[in-house]
Amino acid sequence: MASSSPAILPISNPQTTTTTTTAAAAPIAPPAFRAFLSNITDTVRHGFSQRRPWYELVDRSAFSKPDSLSDATHRIRKNYSYFRVNYLSCLAAVLAISLLTNPFALLALLTLLAAWIFLYLFRPSDSPLVILGRVFSDTETLGLLILSSVVVLFLTSVGSVLISALMVGIAIICAHGAFRAPEDLFLDEPEGAPAVGFLSFLSGPASNPPAVAARV
Repeated sequence: MASSSPAILPISNPQTTTTTTTAAAAPIAPPAFRAFLSNITDTVRHGFSQRRPWYELVDRSAFSKPDSLSDATHRIRKNYSYFRVNYLSCLAAVLAISLLTNPFALLALLTLLAAWIFLYLFRPSDSPLVILGRVFSDTETLGLLILSSVVVLFLTSVGSVLISALMVGIAIICAHGAFRAPEDLFLDEPEGAPAVGFLSFLSGPASNPPAVAARV
C-alpha cells in the first residue's frame, strides 16, 4: 500500500506582502517636495497679485530725460520700488527667451536643477546615493553636485547665456527706470520696506521644507 505524503499548503510571507503593498502605495512625490512646489506656486501667485498695471509701465507721457546722474539714480530706485514685480517679470521673460533660444543651455540647466532637487534636497536620508555599486554619503553627494554646478556654469555656454540675459534684462530695467518720471507714482509702502514677491520663497522659515531642514 503506497503511503501518501501530507499536502503542503503554500504560506505567504506577511512581511514580504506588507513591504510590497507599502511600496506600491508609496506616493510618487515626497510630501516635502509637494510642499515646496505649493510654496513656490503661492509665492508666484502672490507676487503677480502685487504687480502694477502694465499701461503705467509704458505710458509715453511719463517719459522724460533725467536732469543728471543723481536724478537718474533716484528715478531708478523709486521706479523699482513701484514696478518691482513688473521688472522682475521682464527679467524672467528675458531669461526665458535666452534659454529657449539656446536648447543646450536649457537642457543642461534643467538637468542640473533636477539633480539638486532629487539627489540632495528631497532624497530620503535613509536612501543613500548608489552609482555603479558605490555608496556616496551626503557630503560626497554635495561635493559632486557642487563640482557639477561649477562645470556646467563656468565651463560650458550656460554661464555666458545666463550672464548675457541678466545684463540685457538689467540694462532694460535701468533704462526704463531712468527715463520714466516717477512723480505720478504713489507707493503703498515705504521705500525701505523689504521686498515681497518673486523669490521670497527662498527666505523665511516657511520656505524650508522638513527634508531640507533635516539635512542642514
